[in-house]
Amino acid sequence: MSRFFRGGESDSDSESDDYSSSDQEQRNKDSDSEANSDSDASASSDSDSDADDNKKAAGGANRFMRGFAASDSDEDSEDDSKRVVKSARDKRFDEMRTAVKGLKNAQKINDWVAIQNEFERLNKGYSKAAAIIQREGVPRFYIRTIIELEDFMKEALTNKDAIKKMNASSSRALNAMKQKLRKHNKQYEADIEKFQANPVDEEASADEAEAAAAKKIVRKPASDDSDSDSDDDTPAGRDKWVKVSGDEQSDNDFDQKKAKKRAANAAAADGKAEGADDFQVVGKGGKVFEVKPENLFKKLQEIIEARGKKGTDRQVQMDHLQKILDVAVSPYQKVKVLLALIPSRFDSAPTSTGYMAIDVWKNAANELNSLFGFLEESSNIRVVELSEEEDEETVAEGKFKNGEEVTIRGSLNSLIDRIDDEFTKSLQHIDPHTLDYISRLRDETVLYALLVRAQKYFERIDFTLAVDQTKMRRIEHLYYKPDLVIQAVEKEVRTLYPTLNEELEEPVRLVENLCTSLYKTDVDRVRTRALLCHVYHLALHDNFQKARDMLLMSHLQDHVGQTEVFTQILFNRTMVQLGLCAFRSGLIRETTNALQEISSSGKVKELLAQGVQMQRYSEKTPEQERLEKQRQLPFHMHINLELLECVYLTASMLLEIPNMAANAHEPRRKVISKPFRRMLDYNERQGFTGPPENTRDHIMGAAKALAAGEWQRCQDLIHTVKIWELMPQADKIKDMLTTKIKEEGLRTYLFTYAPYYDSLGQDQLASMFDLPALQVRGIISRMIINEEIDASIDQPTNTIVLHRASAGDVSRLEHLAGVYADKVSSLVESNEKLLEARSQHLGLQQQQQQQQQRGDNNYRGGNNNYRGGDRNNNSTSKDGNNNKGGDRRGPARQSGYGGGDRNSNRSGRGGRGGAQSGRVGSPSTRKHPVDLPAFLLKRPSPSARGTNT
Repeated sequence: MSRFFRGGESDSDSESDDYSSSDQEQRNKDSDSEANSDSDASASSDSDSDADDNKKAAGGANRFMRGFAASDSDEDSEDDSKRVVKSARDKRFDEMRTAVKGLKNAQKINDWVAIQNEFERLNKGYSKAAAIIQREGVPRFYIRTIIELEDFMKEALTNKDAIKKMNASSSRALNAMKQKLRKHNKQYEADIEKFQANPVDEEASADEAEAAAAKKIVRKPASDDSDSDSDDDTPAGRDKWVKVSGDEQSDNDFDQKKAKKRAANAAAADGKAEGADDFQVVGKGGKVFEVKPENLFKKLQEIIEARGKKGTDRQVQMDHLQKILDVAVSPYQKVKVLLALIPSRFDSAPTSTGYMAIDVWKNAANELNSLFGFLEESSNIRVVELSEEEDEETVAEGKFKNGEEVTIRGSLNSLIDRIDDEFTKSLQHIDPHTLDYISRLRDETVLYALLVRAQKYFERIDFTLAVDQTKMRRIEHLYYKPDLVIQAVEKEVRTLYPTLNEELEEPVRLVENLCTSLYKTDVDRVRTRALLCHVYHLALHDNFQKARDMLLMSHLQDHVGQTEVFTQILFNRTMVQLGLCAFRSGLIRETTNALQEISSSGKVKELLAQGVQMQRYSEKTPEQERLEKQRQLPFHMHINLELLECVYLTASMLLEIPNMAANAHEPRRKVISKPFRRMLDYNERQGFTGPPENTRDHIMGAAKALAAGEWQRCQDLIHTVKIWELMPQADKIKDMLTTKIKEEGLRTYLFTYAPYYDSLGQDQLASMFDLPALQVRGIISRMIINEEIDASIDQPTNTIVLHRASAGDVSRLEHLAGVYADKVSSLVESNEKLLEARSQHLGLQQQQQQQQQRGDNNYRGGNNNYRGGDRNNNSTSKDGNNNKGGDRRGPARQSGYGGGDRNSNRSGRGGRGGAQSGRVGSPSTRKHPVDLPAFLLKRPSPSARGTNT
């Protein structure tokens, strides 16, 4: 393509213009010198980017052919030949807006690599426009973009499952963006706060930017060439002598009209800034929202009716209600507006994050405080939930001014519940290991003061149900906290709420008064939760006896399974705290009884609502998982699960090791703690056991040392566990554990070695286990009373005499010998049974063979006549009683060779006597396929032989 046409086509592209300009400098030096002189003249009056445009406009001879190039081009390239004039400001901001558009597209597909690239591109464009931004200020679309990007990142970080599924590059890009955005946004904290106070959508931001640009254009003097912008219609250099085409002329006219429009908008902005009364704020659709005290209630009713409808902008509604509140004069008007404004704040909670924005929550809390302030000042205003308003607003306002009592329909109790729930939701979603969680937790004091204020108001209007529910909310914010925190919160409440004239109570007394007042309520749920919170608070203060008695007298454990899930979670937390209290008090068996059910379930996290445990074959629906996540407690209310496991395993060790020693020889021994026994068996099966690394390894090693009688090593391993430092008075707990280990070590020693001794000295036992002699005597006395050992105490010699009265009191060697004898006898018995079955089988085979042999010998000839005479004739018997011959068809005889039918079943081969019916014949005529045992070949004694009838 000719260089003339290249120049005509390169007006809109900077790179091609630079190339064409440099090309013409090499080919035409005269034209290049003229172009340089023109560009230098224009550079003194324009910015850097404008100077580049003027160079491109004046570069080479093709600038004289621009008109002809446009006229000679095809219709398809007509749009490309149009001259588009943009200022440096528009170019830089368009580049930034293009990066913003790419950033939003990348957010839609969750591509963090593209998000990182577009963010760097946006910041690069921002640095290029530094001079313009320094003159005009940071563009609002840039602030809005980084705010939206930060919100999107927070939402992405909360979705742990999506982060785990990311590939390596996306994960690295996400982490890099997290660090970059945090450092980057610190530079614009003031601009971000200003934007959040008055958010502007994209269209409004663009109009505002245009107005600001036009404002600067209007204020510039016409003779000031140094500040002129490239939007000026005056051509630069030789372009002013060149005739342009009709399209370019129309473009210039369009630019002039656009500049005039900008000037008009700038004038409107100036008028607004100077407080001119000729301009009004116009909302969407060109409607003007104007509020006056006369039409206040009418506008308020319109907004209330539009609430919840499709297409209603909630942010606009909040802005309009805020304007109505500013216009309201009387307390009655302000109360009516606040009762509509506060619910609109709750409606703005986004569904993506699941909780209200913190600044919106704070606004709602401040407005609730203002509402209760107006209600306290104006005692003739009553806000009641279950009543109809008697009169219209204007009539009710007149009554209020006359001092008469006015009733307004509204639910303050629901507003209190909602703001408390939103606070809990925000704590559930914020990362507890960040400073944001700590700063958010400071707002709890404001919420607690609001609860106290609401309780006083409900008590004043005698709203019993709301009073009980508000007290329950107060208790739920207090019952798990230590005394110092409760005292600090109560003092801060009296600072925020000066009209509270109550004296500062002790924390234990305060919780007791609140819970006791709720025992009289008619709501079962409130009464049950108050009892559990009271028991939890008593257990937290080591008052185990009272807490246990209250829980047992309530019989709550019998029907707690029928209550709601939140109450069941509170019951589990109370039982855990009761078990920890028993452990701190040195009550080992009570500790195991309280923690047994929860610790052996394998689902401690779920039962305490402190997390969701991922299971391999989980059948939960997404709805169930969402509800389970909503039930999770905030992090500052959690009970340390590692401490819970350590306490349970330690208590189980102190009970299970003596129990195993006492029932060592019983096959069905009693099991106190199945989880502990399972862990101990697994640890003993390990081929190599290294040094303990975690809490569980320490306790398993201590258990094996205690079973072997090494109580000092057991003590060292238990004291090495660092988790005890998390408990109050850790040194006292370690001393208690040392005493318990010595006592249980003594009991285990007596159970294990009592069969080997006839007597033991008390002083020797006291020195072995480092216990006082009186304590040793007391332990042995309890064991004798409980019939755990058979012994007696000899006072003169100060010894323990051991008796072996029971048959079960045997040594280990005797026990093993008895087990061996039992196994040998069972083996011999099974062998005899096997041999007897085999012998019977062999006897039947031999009987069948002899019968077949006898038949072959007795039958001869074709007529099958018997040898030795007719069988029908009577023959003499061999023994005098037995008949050898006889009719074969005669009745079956009881005994004898001829007895029985040929077809009848015989159990033996026959014999001469009744006892010989199973005999197999004489040894001389018998053929044995195998050798038979001696007891089968032995003939029976004559006394055992029977006689034939």
